Amino acid sequence: MSIDIEAKKNKIREELDKIKYEFKIEVPKKIAEAREYGDLKENAEYHAARERQGFLKAKIAQLTEQMAKLSEIDLSNIPHDSIAYGSIVTVLDLEMDDEIIFNFVSQDEVDPSQGKISLSSPIGNALQGCKAGQQVDVKIPAGIRKYKIIKLVTVHGDILE
Repeated sequence: MSIDIEAKKNKIREELDKIKYEFKIEVPKKIAEAREYGDLKENAEYHAARERQGFLKAKIAQLTEQMAKLSEIDLSNIPHDSIAYGSIVTVLDLEMDDEIIFNFVSQDEVDPSQGKISLSSPIGNALQGCKAGQQVDVKIPAGIRKYKIIKLVTVHGDILE
């Protein structure tokens, strides 16, 4: 259940390879074909291919940055007994009597609808460094939430309840 950093790197590598192939091989072919149609000012195919080229260039930069950030993560610096990057945390909202699962991911992977949040979010900031069994007050825009940490799975795969 823990985050596998190598699996993430492999997924990014695969996506990068695919995008780089399109950027270096397919898009230049489309641009060359579109140029053959003549007048570039009103050539929709040419403009679409150039736009795609720009998008791919930006995506390559984004994925390269993600890969660099993942490479910087030193698992030996991530605690085995408290909330940190890669932790999957189950909390009990003490007011709503509701269990919520948070998965602490990098900024690029944040998806609150799936419980994927970063440590720099208000919830992440409040829970970082906390341990299973601890009660935490979390200040969010809607007010203060009282959570009890009922289960913690660290990036190392340690399960603490």
